[in-house]
Amino acid sequence: MQVELRRGLPRVPGGEPWPPAGTVDVADAPTEDTAADVAPVADAAETAEVALRRGLPRVPGGEPWPPAGSVRVAVPAAAGASAAAADVADVAEPAHTVEVPLRQGLPRVEGGEPWPPAGTVRVAAPEPEAEPEPQPETAAPVAATVVDDAVAKTAPEPAPKPAPKPAPQPAPASATAGKPEGVVRQWLPWAIGALLLLAAAVFGARWYVGTEAGADFIARYNGIQPLPDNAPTGLPGWLNWAHFFNMFLMALIIKTGIDVRREKRPAAYWQPKKGGKKISVTLWLHQLLDVAWVVLGVVFFVLLFTTGQWMRIVPTSWDAIPHAVSAGLQYLSLDWPTENPWLYYNALQELSYFVTVFIASPLAIVSGFRMSSMWPASWKAVPVSWARAVHFPTMIYFVAFVVVHVFLVLTTGLRGNMNAMFAAREDATSWIGVVLFLVAAGVTALGWFFARASVVAPVAGKTGKVSKR
Repeated sequence: MQVELRRGLPRVPGGEPWPPAGTVDVADAPTEDTAADVAPVADAAETAEVALRRGLPRVPGGEPWPPAGSVRVAVPAAAGASAAAADVADVAEPAHTVEVPLRQGLPRVEGGEPWPPAGTVRVAAPEPEAEPEPQPETAAPVAATVVDDAVAKTAPEPAPKPAPKPAPQPAPASATAGKPEGVVRQWLPWAIGALLLLAAAVFGARWYVGTEAGADFIARYNGIQPLPDNAPTGLPGWLNWAHFFNMFLMALIIKTGIDVRREKRPAAYWQPKKGGKKISVTLWLHQLLDVAWVVLGVVFFVLLFTTGQWMRIVPTSWDAIPHAVSAGLQYLSLDWPTENPWLYYNALQELSYFVTVFIASPLAIVSGFRMSSMWPASWKAVPVSWARAVHFPTMIYFVAFVVVHVFLVLTTGLRGNMNAMFAAREDATSWIGVVLFLVAAGVTALGWFFARASVVAPVAGKTGKVSKR
């Protein structure tokens, strides 16, 4: 039997209703032998009138489709002709109909009531107890299917069980919320403790220097480093340039090292042109500065030992240790030792320079190389955990050294120190060294300012592939 397809809404805006117009076979067509049995199906006594279910409009602002109306559908036939007539007649009685609430859909207009209006409709229902006798295949099964479909479509759907509400979770605290207060609370006890310890050391040093034993110790060991007779005098120009480049590179290495530890989502990544592991452009800049610092160190070592300047920072006598203790006591007692960097350092400066150049610097280089992408994967002798445990404390040492070094330079004869370190001249009255230091500090500040991903990424792109991910 050919039945016209029911068409729905278009699949795309402005398209044709779907599915396309056509028909479909719903059951085998009745044969000539059963034609007489099919005919009664069309009789009004064996059909029930069912209201059409209306859907959405076909066009914006139109009426619901299909238009309001009803359709008559066949009801199942019972066993025998007389039983079928009685059953069909009973369909119209309330005992053999089902009252079903209308299923409401979306409003037809914005802000309107759901459509259709709330109400019920009565539809014919088949007798569940009556067991129909076997009948020849006619259109009756088609009628039963239509009625069942009408009931199923108009019956209210079971209310879905409410999903269990998850337990309320506390809102995650912002990564920056309360951060300044947290930092202050974390470091304030340490700062107070350090100040108290420094104050105790100052009072203790002043007391000891004021005793007879302390005065004798200072008189015997005045704090001046013991130098060999052939030690060079003065600071050469190459040492001034090395001092400037070391200041510039150290400032940027410390800055980028802190950035690498703090960054959670890098702004850009760098990868070698031939492929390999991706790293952030900040880490790329940090490693580039490390390489430049190592090259500077190699040049510095060569010149240091070929010119004899190593004698000024390498202890050549065990007397350097008590002299260093004496210089430390003089600093703590606020009666500072005499400074003349053009001719000599005090013993405490000598030991601090020796530790910085020959111990801290190699540790920083080796641990940084182990943590970098340049370390060969086949070298397993040095664990990366050791490198992480050494590299950051070494950076803290450098920061502390720079702070103390700058403080002493500024407070123990500013112009004389600056002239010796930046102008390669022995002069305690000229301002040329201060001017050169300010220029060097300005260049370092510019480098610090431009050491950011937006500036570094184009430069890094010249040596590899730069991407956002």
